[in-house]
Amino acid sequence: MKSKVSEMLKEMRKGETQQQLSMELNTSRESISAYETGRARVPQDVAQNLMTKFEDPWFAFALRNEYTKTGPMRLNGPNFDGHRSAVREKTIEEVKEVLGTLEAFSFAKPLQNISEWERPKAKLLAEHIIEAVTALEHTLAVLCDEAGLSYNEEWQEHYTQLKVKGYLI
Repeated sequence: MKSKVSEMLKEMRKGETQQQLSMELNTSRESISAYETGRARVPQDVAQNLMTKFEDPWFAFALRNEYTKTGPMRLNGPNFDGHRSAVREKTIEEVKEVLGTLEAFSFAKPLQNISEWERPKAKLLAEHIIEAVTALEHTLAVLCDEAGLSYNEEWQEHYTQLKVKGYLI
């Protein structure tokens, strides 16, 4: 079964041949073919090179989900409106919802000690956080795509700021 990564890889290379891409990535044409057909998983170093080359936030979603089975997936169902205005409005709605739920949930005691009646509130908070993260990630992807911002550079600048502020070593 083909994965989203496999599907996107062929799509991203557009008119470029497998041979041309393989030479750029310092791998074999057969490897590119195997990645595109789903016979092999894209190794980490190749995935990083593909992200550098294509600058595709949606490919980042697919990679993260394929390798970790976590994180947002690109929404594409019949009820999803991917227009930038709709994505913005949905993100505002989700962020407000998670803020309300977060404010209502107490972190005063260690979370491993929450009672059974508090557990559903914790689960609801987790659900709202995931919904907000999904909305925010989609907003970032749309913003980078449509404004011509580099998804990779935005993340790298963020990591640099975290280091400067002492949050990362």
